[in-house]
Amino acid sequence: MGFGERRGNFGGPREMHKAVCSECGKECEVPFKPTEGKPVFCRDCFQKRKR
Repeated sequence: MGFGERRGNFGGPREMHKAVCSECGKECEVPFKPTEGKPVFCRDCFQKRKR
């Protein structure tokens, strides 16, 4: 299975939610519902922070 091929709990495609990256301000989509007060990072910023 590739990165975009994972399935949610019900066998359907994963539900994506629009968000704005807390680091760079770019609009992105995340596979979870963003929680108010918690930072959200786009894929690029998330990779940078992991290192």
